[in-house]
Amino acid sequence: MVSNATNAVQPSIDSNYDRQSELKAFDETKAGVKGLVDAGVAAVPRIFVHPPRSSRDTPPQAKNQFRIPVIDLGSVGEDQIRRKEVIGEIRAAVETGGFFQLINHGIPGRVLEEALDGTRRFFEQDADVRKEWYTRDYRKVFVHYTNFDFYSSPAANWRDSFYCPVAPKSPNPEELPEVCRAMLVEYSKEVMQLGSSLFELLSEALELNSNHLKDIGCNDGLAIIGHYYPACPQPELTMGTSEHADNDFLTVLLQDQLGGLQVLHQNQWVDVPPTPGALVVNIGDFLQLVTNDKFKSSEHRVLANRVGPRVSVACFFTTGRFSTKVLGPIKKLLSEDNPPKYRETTIREYVEHYFAKGLDGTSALHHFKL
Repeated sequence: MVSNATNAVQPSIDSNYDRQSELKAFDETKAGVKGLVDAGVAAVPRIFVHPPRSSRDTPPQAKNQFRIPVIDLGSVGEDQIRRKEVIGEIRAAVETGGFFQLINHGIPGRVLEEALDGTRRFFEQDADVRKEWYTRDYRKVFVHYTNFDFYSSPAANWRDSFYCPVAPKSPNPEELPEVCRAMLVEYSKEVMQLGSSLFELLSEALELNSNHLKDIGCNDGLAIIGHYYPACPQPELTMGTSEHADNDFLTVLLQDQLGGLQVLHQNQWVDVPPTPGALVVNIGDFLQLVTNDKFKSSEHRVLANRVGPRVSVACFFTTGRFSTKVLGPIKKLLSEDNPPKYRETTIREYVEHYFAKGLDGTSALHHFKL
């Protein structure tokens, strides 16, 4: 297996291999990875082939295994004792692994099911209709694409996506694909409400006023990204999503039951098992920056799989990639013993660096360290 992978990536260093032309040819089909699978591809094209995986993929010893915390939000609004317990659980999770799963979060099960179904419907509709939405213009209200970093990453991922910013400016529903229009409107409202509660709890975990993170705009914007991971004929050669941290304040992820999401914890990859009805929440780079490393934005990835498709819906709390909003460590968290670790930047500058860098396995935060 390793031998095949090594031979497969060899064209990327072949002087006769024109990678950019191959990327462009794929992109111009507008068919995405799903188009390859629908055409019956039996081998992963070399633009998708990744280098052999590292020793971090060796399973950790049983005594060192880490489990993503599952936090129950039930009664958190009425029971103050329970609220303090939940704040403690969230604080412990975001100061260490940066990830936790939420149950009893208030979003009805039927809404979660429709979010996954609506995403699946978009990608499985007639290819000619789907292609009409395929673009690299991220200023549009709905963008269908294969890998945002398709031309800058070392290797492409076996994944198609759509991107739809829903706040602070709500899109005109008539401008959204009919097959997932109602889902996007309903699900965004539910997640915005949940996000408001989460930012209050996170503010209190920082021992700040419960509205502090909302007051500085952490939940002003929301983007919904639907991911579709087709079955892969050679999953050992590629990735569903490369190792990365998120360029937002907070991510709320809904995943189906196929699994594949992993978080890097103490230099080992840990599975985030699908839990029926649960949502996966993780800290983004922006929140690590404004909390001056108090909260951790952890690296994570998604494995490719022979079984598929895998479907997920990620909600990113961010003000959008073109925002000139200034980010910097919260002054109330700073002291002589805890000076600022990051320079001030704008979201636009951060995202431009993130997009140019691509999902190359390194943190974009390093670029902004003092």
